[in-house]
Amino acid sequence: METPIKLKKMKLLRFGRDFKPDEQIILRDYLAIERTRLANERTLLSYIRSSLYLLLGGIAFFQLKNFPNFRYLAFVSLFFSALFFVIGIYRFMLLKKSLKRLYYMSENKKVD
Repeated sequence: METPIKLKKMKLLRFGRDFKPDEQIILRDYLAIERTRLANERTLLSYIRSSLYLLLGGIAFFQLKNFPNFRYLAFVSLFFSALFFVIGIYRFMLLKKSLKRLYYMSENKKVD
């Protein structure tokens, strides 16, 4: 049974391997790229985790009715939550593009 609707791949935050090993790159270099890619994904998940903690903290500060001064702290927490999320995605995409460029540049040098 075929699915009539084909799902498009999400290109914004695509995890997984963008690099395919071939005979032109040595195993040590390929493993270094994989290690860096996995570290990049871990860093993104850390930014998302921190963002969620700040979001929960901001919501909790809004729930405190007896302390109206904490409302400002709630707004600051929500602002930093959004900021951490955006910074995390930006850094993830920046390093991912850099890894792709370096890998393909090194591949072209070995071919020439």
